Formats: sequence, structure tokens, C-alpha cells
Amino acid sequence: MRVKRLLVIGIGAGDPDHLTLQAAKAIAATDVFFIVDKGEVKQDLVRLRLDLIERHGRPPYRIAEARDPERDRSTSAYTAAVEDWRSRRALACESLIRDELGEGQTGAFLVWGDPGVYDSTLAIVEEILRRGNVTFDYEVIPGISSVAALTARHRTSLTQVGRPVHLTTGRRLAEDGPTADDVVVMLDAHCSFTGLDDFHIHWGAYLGTPDEILVSGPVAEVSERIRELRAEARERNGWIMDTYLLRRLPDADA
Repeated sequence: MRVKRLLVIGIGAGDPDHLTLQAAKAIAATDVFFIVDKGEVKQDLVRLRLDLIERHGRPPYRIAEARDPERDRSTSAYTAAVEDWRSRRALACESLIRDELGEGQTGAFLVWGDPGVYDSTLAIVEEILRRGNVTFDYEVIPGISSVAALTARHRTSLTQVGRPVHLTTGRRLAEDGPTADDVVVMLDAHCSFTGLDDFHIHWGAYLGTPDEILVSGPVAEVSERIRELRAEARERNGWIMDTYLLRRLPDADA
């Protein structure tokens, strides 16, 4: 019996030209594209995927959609809420793979950025396989991450000689503070950089898209501007994805 094949394809941070040649070939080899719809507010994210499929897919292909389950954002038990949401999302994806993908066919999830940097898709795929209700082989196609897009747009390097870089979330930054001289922070809804006046910040939102916003400067000088821009953009678009690099100022070294 021919085995189902699944591709997890990184499509970049938002610019259609971020798509790598490997990713374009993977899209061309796909029979069924799986779209997990996050609702009307985030239709921009769906449209980019559909545009890439139309540009690089080879008919006849099909598109199978499922609605993304809601996550409980009111609870203080953040980790438990994410795990519950991920399991319910895994059930939706499992149904797509089971019902929409034939034996010997190739299905694909198009993942924003790089699936190996900051995304739940790989954990969901592994959870589906552990349950054993559907079997398939899968392959991961890397993409240009928001981190790579951020440093490129700000014309700076991610690393410095002899210094580590810490990749974290806004939630962890708020709880732990900076844990290195160079810290990359993903999706910080509360602007946890506020008050970190020993740092320079390279901040970007909607990287690679027509809505892209960039700000760079000492935190003490630009933090309020970033807060205002972020709030205005989220109100205007209904959603926001942002990333930033904190770099300790030279005269702040211990």
C-alpha cells in the first residue's frame, strides 16, 4: 500500500519573494493543501497562502479547510491553555489528513516563517502520529523566519563575536528579564521591553508585508513610539505579529 506523504512548508515572513526554490518545488508537488482558517480577522494570512498556491501549485490540486479552534486567552494557566488548544487543533488536522488525503498522495501545510523556529505545526504532526489513527511520512521544508527578515531589514547581524543570543517570548521576558546581552523576542503583546534602558531595540511588525513597520533605537528613546505604533496597527488590522532584537548598549556592559 502506498503511504500518504505530508509536507510542512515554511513560506517566509510575509513577502511572497521569501519563498525558497525548495519550497516552490514542494508546493508544485502537492496534491492537497490544508488550510487552518483563523477567522475573518486573519484572512490576510490565508490569502497569502492561496496566492502562493495559485502561483506555484500544479493543477489538479485541491484545498481542504478546517476552522482553527479557539484558545482560552482569559485563563492564567497559559501552558495548559496552549496544550489544550494544540490538542484540539491536532484533531482537526488529523481529520483533514485522514479524510482528504488519499493513499500515495502528498498533502501540505504552508507555515508562516520557518516551522522549526516558532510554530506549533511540528508538535501537532507528532501528536497525530503518536495517536496512531492515521499514518504518513512527513518532511519539513525550512523557510525565511521573521528573525531573519528582522535582522535583514534593520541591516544588522543576529550574533556578535563571542556573545550568545537568547530566543524567547514576550511573556518570558516579562517574567525573567533579559538573560543575555542579545535577546530575540517573539510576539510581545505587552511590550515587555519597556524600562530596559540598557538596551538598543530593533523592532519590526508585519515583516515582509505591505503593512511592515520598523523602529530602531535605544529603548529609552523609542519604547513609547513602538507602543503607540503597535496599538494603532493592531486596532487597524485586527491582529499583529511582531519580533524584536534587544542588544545591550556598549556603555551598559558590566
